Amino acid sequence: QVQLVESGGGLVQAGGSLRISCAASGRTFGSYDMGWFEQAPGKEREFVAGINWSGGSTWYADSVKGRFTISRNNAKNMMYLQMNSLKPDDTAVYYCAAPLLRVAQKWVAAYWGQGAQVTVSS
Repeated sequence: QVQLVESGGGLVQAGGSLRISCAASGRTFGSYDMGWFEQAPGKEREFVAGINWSGGSTWYADSVKGRFTISRNNAKNMMYLQMNSLKPDDTAVYYCAAPLLRVAQKWVAAYWGQGAQVTVSS
């Protein structure tokens, strides 16, 4: 099994930047694709960004393309989401997830972190 722990959430003004991190343990970190999902109040959890096992391929939701960058450092068992040009609509709990899979045109995962709150003020 996989244990995932997010960190780095917080409060930021619109237009600002934030980097959240995910630390993984329990299995070989570099053996699975991973991703970030968000869940805003009253809404379903939605895919934000994904990265394959080696970091050579990335995928982004349309809403964050050009603003967010996903990366990973397998030597450190870490994954990151750099969030730039933040908007109030980005306010959500962000979850680290693995393994990342595409099923019926949707991104899914089996293991989740506890979530990191990101709040973007106007």
